[in-house]
Amino acid sequence: MTLLYDKFEMPKFIKIDEKTLSNVFGKFIAEPFEKGFGHTIGNALRRMLLNAIESPAIVSFYMDGVAHEYMALDGIMEDVTTIVLNLKGALLRALPLDTEPFSRDTKVVTKMLEISESDLGAARQKVVTLGDIVADSIFEVVNPNLPIFTATKPMTRRIELKVSFGRGYVSSERVQLPNRQINEILLDAAFSPVILVNYFVEATRVGQDTDFDRLILEVTTDGRVSPKEALSFAARLLVKHMAAFENIESHEIAFEESRRHADTDHDELMQKLVLGINEIELSVRSTNCLNGANIETIGELVVMPEPKLLQFRNFGKKSLTEIKTKLSEMGLGLGMDLTRFGITPDNVKDKIQLYLEEHPRGTEV
Repeated sequence: MTLLYDKFEMPKFIKIDEKTLSNVFGKFIAEPFEKGFGHTIGNALRRMLLNAIESPAIVSFYMDGVAHEYMALDGIMEDVTTIVLNLKGALLRALPLDTEPFSRDTKVVTKMLEISESDLGAARQKVVTLGDIVADSIFEVVNPNLPIFTATKPMTRRIELKVSFGRGYVSSERVQLPNRQINEILLDAAFSPVILVNYFVEATRVGQDTDFDRLILEVTTDGRVSPKEALSFAARLLVKHMAAFENIESHEIAFEESRRHADTDHDELMQKLVLGINEIELSVRSTNCLNGANIETIGELVVMPEPKLLQFRNFGKKSLTEIKTKLSEMGLGLGMDLTRFGITPDNVKDKIQLYLEEHPRGTEV
């Protein structure tokens, strides 16, 4: 049995403020939402971003000659307490992609640190950084220049770090490690890579009606994940949590406005997608770049993800910004999911050709 609901106004894609985007900050704009839905979605995403995103963190530290964290070490300027505090600032990145064999078990990073007379130099000291210790491991070091300790004499010491994956903040008392060594020091672990999330809701217009919401999300991370990755992960986690509630009743829901205008929406979209690149007002440089990449129509352009577009020869940030602005004016964007219209990156050329054969340009649809 299908229940008929009225249409909900919802965003078709997310706008990204390219001027402020970096590897640690992103501003995202989604509109339109029905009145009140901006706060509903914004608060849910904020909580997911702050509490549910996973990252690796160092959970234990071992060094030859270290019995406990309240001692000083011969040949090292800092005491062990300071070394432990410095290690808490380590930022390690490793996405558990399913394209490679991956285990969520605790990883061990071992380094035999050797410091010679020449390493000490004229200053008679050598600053050992995080990059010196975590070199050649499965982890990418986001802040390799983080100072860990300062050596003041030649030495050879074995250092072992254990790295786990988790969410949120876990104090050292709650860290559980199998096969823990004698003299192994446990660390408080800050797993969450998201530092700050702000969201704002503003009024926006749909047609002549201004009673709709625009959601603005500002996401700040520490670099272990990018803001775009964090928001994408949070959205998928939220959808996954909601999926269980769909099975409470077996009724299907159809949206009246969507069903009534499905054919019209498809035709309006296709009339934009069949436009040639040369038919929209782009600079000569951007047009030549797209032609050189064998992108002839708007349809072929919008299904192209942004990273892939940047791989094309002579295609730079300036051209990308210009194209995204032009597409936004048309109500389109890069990397659009058009599968509900039966359009994929693999068949977009064929779909456009078929549509043009059925609806020659210049005729009424």
